Formats: sequence, C-alpha cells, structure tokens
Amino acid sequence: MYRAPVAEIAHTLKHVAGLAEDLAAGRLHDLTDDLVDAVLEEAGRFASEEIAPLAPIGDRQGARLKDGVVTMPDGWRDLYRRWIEGGWNALPGPVEHGGQGLPSMLAVAALEMWNSGSMAFGVGPTLSMGAVEALHAHGSPALKEKYLPKMVSGEWMGTMNLTEPHAGSDLATLKTRAERRPDGSYRIFGQKIFITYGEHDFTDNIIHLVLARLSDAPAGTRGLSLFLVPKFLVNADGSIGARNDLHCHAIEHKLGINASPTCTMIYGDGRFGDEPGAIGWLVGEENRGLACMFTMMNNARLAVGMQGVAVAETAFQKALAFAKERRQGRVAGWTGDGMAPIVHHPDVARMLLTMQGLTRAARAIAYACANAIDRAHAAEGDEKAFWQERANLLTPVAKAFPTDIGVEVASLGVQVHGGMGFVEETGAAVLLRDSRIAPIYEGTNGIQAIDLVTRKLPQSGGACIGAYLDELDGVVADRGRSNDPASGDSPARLTDRVADFRAATAALLTMLAQGRQADALAGATAYQRLFGLAAGNVYLAKAALAGGEGADAAARVTLCRFFAGTLLRETSSLRATIEGGDAALQAATEALLAG
Repeated sequence: MYRAPVAEIAHTLKHVAGLAEDLAAGRLHDLTDDLVDAVLEEAGRFASEEIAPLAPIGDRQGARLKDGVVTMPDGWRDLYRRWIEGGWNALPGPVEHGGQGLPSMLAVAALEMWNSGSMAFGVGPTLSMGAVEALHAHGSPALKEKYLPKMVSGEWMGTMNLTEPHAGSDLATLKTRAERRPDGSYRIFGQKIFITYGEHDFTDNIIHLVLARLSDAPAGTRGLSLFLVPKFLVNADGSIGARNDLHCHAIEHKLGINASPTCTMIYGDGRFGDEPGAIGWLVGEENRGLACMFTMMNNARLAVGMQGVAVAETAFQKALAFAKERRQGRVAGWTGDGMAPIVHHPDVARMLLTMQGLTRAARAIAYACANAIDRAHAAEGDEKAFWQERANLLTPVAKAFPTDIGVEVASLGVQVHGGMGFVEETGAAVLLRDSRIAPIYEGTNGIQAIDLVTRKLPQSGGACIGAYLDELDGVVADRGRSNDPASGDSPARLTDRVADFRAATAALLTMLAQGRQADALAGATAYQRLFGLAAGNVYLAKAALAGGEGADAAARVTLCRFFAGTLLRETSSLRATIEGGDAALQAATEALLAG
C-alpha cells in the first residue's frame, strides 16, 4: 500500500527546489515552515489512508455510462466530498474567490500525493484547477463572480475541451462552431473527444471550457475563441437552473485510468433546451481563445508531469516491499536462513535503485519548475522576466521527463515482481497501464521536445539556458568541494555530463541560428532526455549536499553516486545523437517509406 514519502517531498521542496530560500526571503507572504509541514503531513495522510485504498475498486469498476449518466466507482463520490471538505481543491485558488492562494510548489507536491493514491482520481481535480486558473486570468468580472467561488471550492468541477475526432494536436483544424446572440451569449455546436471528467456524479454542475470558431473568424489557430459552457445554466442568485444543450455521448474503454471518465461530448444537437445550441459565454477576447487556453494547458502540463512522478513513486514502493519479502535462491553475502530476499540479488537492487533515482530526479525537476512559477508571480521587472523564462524553459521538461520515467519505472516494477507482476492481483500492472497515457495527453512528449528546442532554448538569445547551465555547474562544484569519500568519483562524472548538456545545447542553438531546423528537430527528443538526466542528477547532488537526518542523508549521497555511475552514462550517446543531425534519420525515413 502506498505511503506518502512526506519527509522526502519536504526535503526536495525546501532544499532542492528552493522553498526554504523563498520562505526566508519572505517571498511567500505569511507562509511558514510549520504550515508547509502541516499541509504536507495531512495531504500525505489523506492520500495514503483515504485515496489509495479506493484505487483498486476504481480500476476494477471503472466509470460507467448509462442513458447519458456517468456513475463513478463505489465510494468515490463520498471520497471526493471528503476531499473538498478538507479544502484541498482550494489550495492554490485565488484568495478573492475563496482559495487559499498557496504557492505552486505546495500545490504540485499535494498533486503528487493525490495521483500516487490514484491517478484516475487525481486527474479530475487537476483539470478543474487549470480551469480555475484560466478563468481567473482571462474571464470577465461577471463570469468570475458567478462561477469561480464554487469552482475554487470544488463544489463544481471544470474541464478542458480541445480535441475533436479529426483534430488531435493540430488545433488549426477544429470545427466546433460558435454563433453570437443579441444578449451577449453564444451558441456552441460541435463534438469534442477525450474530455477528462466530461461527465460524472461528483458535482451538481460541470463547467466546460470549450474552444470553438466563429463564422467570421480567421483561419487556423488565430480564429479560435474560448467559451465557458456549463452543464446546467446558473440563475442570477447562483442556484442551478435549466439543463444546457450538451451531453456525454460515450466514454472510452481505455488501457488504464479506468475510473477517469474520458468522454465524447456533444454540444448543441437539440437534446436539451428550447432550441439547439449549447449556451456559452466568451472567456477573454474573440479569436484569442488559444492564448487563454494555454494558461490552462501550461498548468496541466506541470500537473501531468507530477502524475509521472506519482506513479513512479507508487511503483517503486510496491516493488521494494515485494523484493524484501519475496525469497528466491542464494546470493553472495546473504547470511540468513534459507533463500535470500530478492532485494539482495544485484540485478534486482540495480532495478530498484534505478527506479528510486529516476523518481527523485523527476520530482526535483518538476518542483524546480513550480519554484520558477512562484518566483515569477512574486517578482517585478527584470527579475520577473528571468523567472518567467526559467518557468518556460522547465515546463516541457517537467511534463515530458517525469512522464517518460513514470512508464519506465512502472515497467521495472512489473519486472521486479517477475511473473506475479503480470498478474493483476499484485497491483503492479495497473501502474504500468495507468502511466502510459501521461506521455501522450496534454501535448505529446514529442511536441514538448519541439517546444523545448525551437521556442524555449532561444529565449533571450540563449541567455536563459546559459544561466541554468551555470547554476548546475555551481552545484556540481559545491559537491566536489565537499570532499565526501562516500561520493566516490560522482563529482567528476557530474562535471563531464553537464559538459555534455552544455555541448548539446550549443549544437542545437547553432543549428537553429543557421536555419537547420530539421537537424535540430531530429535531436529534440534525445535532448529532452539528456536535459532530464543531467539536471536530475545535479538535483540529486544538491539533495545530498543538504544532508538530512541519519540514514536518509547517507542514502542521498550513495543514490547520487549510483545515478552518476550508471544512468548518467547515457548522456554521451545522447549528445552524439543530437550533434549528428538529420542525415541518418532522413535516409532511414526514405528507406522506410520506400519499403
């Protein structure tokens, strides 16, 4: 059973991501160290004791659709009620609408724990919080006053409606249409697919944010507008009114996250209301909807990255517990009676340490991204611009690297369990099934790599990534000066690997400057992996430098050494792939197409 690693989460937040420094500098207003610890402890308790026990029921029963009504698994509706009564949905919400206004770092740490308890549960509130952020940033005062208080509290949930049957990541081809009405409202007509929590029985109302196109809009993404479309219309006094003309047509039967209702939504077919057309209201400006939606998407990308960390943490805990109990064979050094627990076998220990190292590296990257977001919000002028660019840089990596390792670690977890890992009753397989969606949704990891290389690296003429590399070099130098014998040769290995990171970055920036975009894109995914491995291992070194209590402090040093001596060796081959450009890929692609 999952137990939230509260102490490790707190250590990473405070001493790796920068929360302790922010608290000391007063950047987080009246937030205190004691309050941080109290929030993390209670979030960990709720995730471990209330969410995690219901995860198997959710996977077995799934979300069920009958006559347009989605029923959630047994116990889940009451779980959600307890969750909002605890104030968890309001954790990062705007204070003026009933939220607690706590920093992103604390919010993503809590999100990790919700998703470790059950990814299918955690994904719903994730989208709802993103909808709150988009509406708060771009909605009219009237819309915010009417909808945000109940969305912030969690009494109503929110969704994001982008994808259509013919249009996945290419939003330029969206066909859902909007018509203006004299009263200032709009009528929405169309179909959206893959809508997470598009219909459910958690809340009395569901607030959909829908991308649609006006008849006179420009072509492509420049002609998209964003609309707030509630399941039920809301009366002037805030009470729920008539049913809007929208419904769930179907839910997908998926590889994983079975309890999360992934809906096909129909808008404006005349099923409900006096005339066809779902009634909606403009969020932001006409033809500027994609900019509004990106507020929500950027929030969701970091949150999805936390899902990768979350599944990896649960998979590691499950595999470690199994390896300590499962006995098989004899192994050198085992002095106990009978067969040795498999954790003593070197290959099993290697897999477990790989799982632990990747999970902690991914967690640190995601928390560092949240720290950059918080600092950008708190700062002004040039400092604000610096931290906003840092957040921009880290967001695609914080989405892609953790979700890739979520799949990798969950797969290793099945392997550690052996044949029993392939059997559903152990609970190892469901983690692999659940994790597989995270590299796909909220922008595939290939799209994140394109964004990283073509948009984020060139920020400020390369000054943003340059400052980040300098920061990593500073941590490595501090690690080397510590002269800790337990570190072995890891400082030297870290120095070499950050050098690979710097050289690969320089190669990509040169390609972009020379107009060799195909060469840059050929190495984009490799670069994203290199970025995660190198930065992640430096953050492990930073965690080791910060120490900790007793065995935890020693374990952080040895884990950093293991990572540097094994996983980090991959950076040299990734660098070669990046510097090699497009020629080999293009030749092989031509042969593939000719076959």
